[in-house]
Amino acid sequence: MTDRLPRTLRSDARDNRERILDAARAVFAAEGLEAPMREIARGAEVGPATLYRHFPTKELLVTEAFTDQMRACYVVADEGLADPDPWRGFCLVIEKVCELQARDHGFTAAFMSTYPNAIDFTADRERTLKSIAELARRAKETGHLRADFVLDDLILILMANSGIQATSPAARIAASRRFAALAIQALRASSDASPLPPAARLTPALSTRRRDPDKRTG
Repeated sequence: MTDRLPRTLRSDARDNRERILDAARAVFAAEGLEAPMREIARGAEVGPATLYRHFPTKELLVTEAFTDQMRACYVVADEGLADPDPWRGFCLVIEKVCELQARDHGFTAAFMSTYPNAIDFTADRERTLKSIAELARRAKETGHLRADFVLDDLILILMANSGIQATSPAARIAASRRFAALAIQALRASSDASPLPPAARLTPALSTRRRDPDKRTG
């Protein structure tokens, strides 16, 4: 379970904690989750001892840094699932998740990582994927989503979206919105669409990785 901020934390300690989390997001976005803790401490302008006092392990730091993004992700999935038009809800999920990811480039790596002790983080991820899988099943039933879509295709979209390079955050978000629109067009069912190649299994850490959205269990 992710570490929680104690109510009694002094203001200087709270400031240090927030600087550490901000630095962690920036470093993870630039270098991935393998970035050393000492580099995060340097970016936060605190000593290693201060960093480890707040976050004894990298697992705690990663899950705390991206908890808000993970929760935003499942809120988006639930919003899409609640739309009476499943295809419109599905498109909304693609658009909003891509933009969320573009705003915080390190989130994709955190989303796909396995942290067995981060119970809340893992549960939120599983809930998000199950909601999207159910939404995709409904969108297929309406005939708008291509029948050969599988959940791993969503991960493929997110991986591609995370690779967008731009001169500024605003440019990256604009490029991500265009990419999401292109992805949605590719996922729309069409009578003359060519069959896709076999699905690539990209999510070995996710329990829903081999479940087709057509099945009620996924």
